[in-house]
Amino acid sequence: MPKNLLETMPDKLWLTATMEIAADEAVKAGEAPPSLPRFSMVAYTGGSMRLAEWKYPVVVDLAGMAIPSQNRPIRVGHNIDRLVGHTHAIAQDVGRLVASGVLSIPGPDTDRVVAGSRNGFPWQASIGARVDQFEFVKDGQVATANGREFAGPVVIVRKSTLGEISFVDLGADGNTSASVAATAQENSTMTTETSTTSNQETPALGASESVQSLRNAAAGEIKRIAAIRRIFAGQHAEAEATAIQEGWDESRAELAKLRLDRPLAPVIAGPRTGDRYPVACVIEAALALTRTQMEPERHYDAELLQAAEDRFGRHLKFRHVVYLVAQANGYTGSPYIDMSNLREALHFAWTVPQSMRASGASTLSLPAILSNLANKELLGAYQEEDQTWREIAVIRSVSDFKTVTSHRPLDEMEYDEVGPDGELKHGKMSEETYTRQAKTYGKMFSLTRDKIIDDDMGAFDDIRSKLGAGAARRFNTVFWKTFLDNTSFFTGGRGNYISGANTALDVDGGGLQQGILAFRKLKSPDKKRIGGVPTLLLIPPELQFIAQRLFQSTTVNTGGASTKDTVPSDNIHAGKYRPIVCDWLSDAEFAGNSAKAWYLFRNPGILASTAVSFLDGVQTPTVEAADADFNKLGIQFRGYFDFGVDQAEPLAGIKVKGEA
Repeated sequence: MPKNLLETMPDKLWLTATMEIAADEAVKAGEAPPSLPRFSMVAYTGGSMRLAEWKYPVVVDLAGMAIPSQNRPIRVGHNIDRLVGHTHAIAQDVGRLVASGVLSIPGPDTDRVVAGSRNGFPWQASIGARVDQFEFVKDGQVATANGREFAGPVVIVRKSTLGEISFVDLGADGNTSASVAATAQENSTMTTETSTTSNQETPALGASESVQSLRNAAAGEIKRIAAIRRIFAGQHAEAEATAIQEGWDESRAELAKLRLDRPLAPVIAGPRTGDRYPVACVIEAALALTRTQMEPERHYDAELLQAAEDRFGRHLKFRHVVYLVAQANGYTGSPYIDMSNLREALHFAWTVPQSMRASGASTLSLPAILSNLANKELLGAYQEEDQTWREIAVIRSVSDFKTVTSHRPLDEMEYDEVGPDGELKHGKMSEETYTRQAKTYGKMFSLTRDKIIDDDMGAFDDIRSKLGAGAARRFNTVFWKTFLDNTSFFTGGRGNYISGANTALDVDGGGLQQGILAFRKLKSPDKKRIGGVPTLLLIPPELQFIAQRLFQSTTVNTGGASTKDTVPSDNIHAGKYRPIVCDWLSDAEFAGNSAKAWYLFRNPGILASTAVSFLDGVQTPTVEAADADFNKLGIQFRGYFDFGVDQAEPLAGIKVKGEA
């Protein structure tokens, strides 16, 4: 058996075969009222099937199928909210699973099944079964089930438990067909039974009943034609005429109009021959084209964007995406997604890893499409926020959330003189250490059903503001709070902290010179000089203009108290200490804030005062889409970010108080 096959196999099957409805055949006494429609079906033919999320063909060994009861529920599309009846008898018949029963639950789904049968629609049946034990038949091997031989690779479900049976419109078993008999009795006032035999005449009605029947039929036809004209709205005249002539209902007309507006059918079926991009990528790019704020050209190549525009234009509706994915996963309802069918459509659009439908393998995943798009939105917003921290920090990776101990880079690696014996001494890692740890930060928000129905793609603005920009703001809060809590990190004892009135940063350069001198005197704990030069001047916004003058101007003013008394002098600091402005340094909400304190740092690639740890090296937050909670109809997005901020090397620079 292939590695990890057991862990990846689903534990349910929805297998599709054939069905026959005998709607007006009388049921046996005691089973159901005679007026209810009966059905009979071949629920499974015993062959192999290609099922979504099962890598190999699947065969259910009927000899090992447990049938808990002869009365099993009958549904539409395996939807627990669309119950239509129950079985009376379930049995094996020469390697097939057959069943019969009655459509005992009144409602629109039952009416739809019966009406479809009356109009000749070839309903099929699909069983829902729990997988209790299966056998994997390798390539080159042969196994027997249901009186047949099956060559590997194939999965044979040796033990299963039948759950329910559903009506579906299309099955994965191409060797089966559906046969539909007559319709159910619809008028309880008729004195003569309607026959199920097509060559018998229907009894005549009374005069008053005939008139009312004609009136009802005429009214229904007028309503149907009006609905079709409303759907086509003056477009696609030929299709509209066909719909009226052939008696299409609203659902069929809506689907035809949707397909004519956009070539949806090829998209649902998967990439067409010659297409370069998977369907999911094209849909994602088409959604991106509706989001000009995210600049689609930054994230998708021109050819993909053109393919998306050719297929969908620049106005792909969000609920159309829900329909596309849902239909690819077996949804058979209306293409117009509204409050009445949104839950069902989302159920199909959201691939459930542990469940299978035999209506064919799906290549589309709504969570994947939305997550990919959301991550691009998030990345743009995250990168738009302040990234000053990168100027002074060193970035490290961690593999988990445990505390990691790191040695400070001030090791004993200075060369020793080699003696006559030629032996080289081993260097020692510094005994100075610091700890690092990543934590998880996150946020959620929901895309509610009204926004989905209204095609409100503006809801994705929340991804930018709450999950993208919000992640960056949280990161900056954690980083600068940790950085400013430095009273025991920058100290006079370490030599990396100085104060006094002469340390104020001013245009004469005097305070800067005090800081440079202190930096030059830095020594390691074993009294060895650090060396190197500072290159970065970290300042609060209040000192921004002074720092810029010291960096850019070739002259400084010294001398008198007034402007006319000042004496221009060469600026020896020009171009040497690049200013980095940080708004958080003087933010009153942070302990340790100051509008006068400033810092001199060396290149963080050599030594860094602050270490940032990212889980598995991922330096940006992640967004995932998920189905909303049961009591919230919609879609949820969660953003999370795994990082940690810790003080690292005290001798990477100095802090200057800038006042006495």
